[in-house]
Amino acid sequence: MAMTSARAAINTVHPTANRLLARLPRAEMDKLAPWLQSMELVCGDVIFHPDVHIEYVYFPTTGSVSTIIESPEGAVEVASVGNEGLVGVAALLHADSMPTRAFVQSAGHAFRIEVAVFRAVVAESLVMQQLFSRYTLSFMNQVAQSVACNRLHSLEARCARWLLMAHDRVEGNQILLTQESLSYMLGVHRPAVTLAAGVLQKAGYIGYMRGKISVTDRRGLESASCSCYQSVRESFEALVGAIAIPIPI
Repeated sequence: MAMTSARAAINTVHPTANRLLARLPRAEMDKLAPWLQSMELVCGDVIFHPDVHIEYVYFPTTGSVSTIIESPEGAVEVASVGNEGLVGVAALLHADSMPTRAFVQSAGHAFRIEVAVFRAVVAESLVMQQLFSRYTLSFMNQVAQSVACNRLHSLEARCARWLLMAHDRVEGNQILLTQESLSYMLGVHRPAVTLAAGVLQKAGYIGYMRGKISVTDRRGLESASCSCYQSVRESFEALVGAIAIPIPI
């Protein structure tokens, strides 16, 4: 019964639950909608493998997808995508693969579309070209900000930033996340994350128990975060969130 209810809920999700798709005028959305496939995002599932042909572009409506770069010394997250964007910007840049790995960090729902179809539909729509190009720049800004953040800011501030981004993409105040996973995202060893999360918990900003992190003081968590969180949000709003989509003549 629970599985049936979950599937029914997925089938009722509208594409405009994705904020990027919601920016499209109705006529443009109608061109894309017939090709969108509703799907469940299962925590841990790999969407893209490094240097492997990309088959789909994904538009999350809930949950989040992490993009990580791997090396012999370890791995670190360089960007994450939730209901504000799309996964697979390489398709917009006419590349067939990416050097990074993308996997589901937080379970949820998404719509996907085959790359070839996506490119064909976008090629015939100036509105989509403009919107998705601006999002691509926003995504690149997030990657650049992550690089600077990892180099310049304390682990506690980085941890707060990541939790705020995760909180933006879930319903309610609970984030299903182990400290081991968080250490992987931040590119540090688990004991360091335990200390950083402990500082935030002691301050009353979060609660942690058995793989669940609860945001108990959102404003406090924002005060503990570095400026990178707000910079990424402002970049998105400036490029995508607040723009007026032009109506083709």
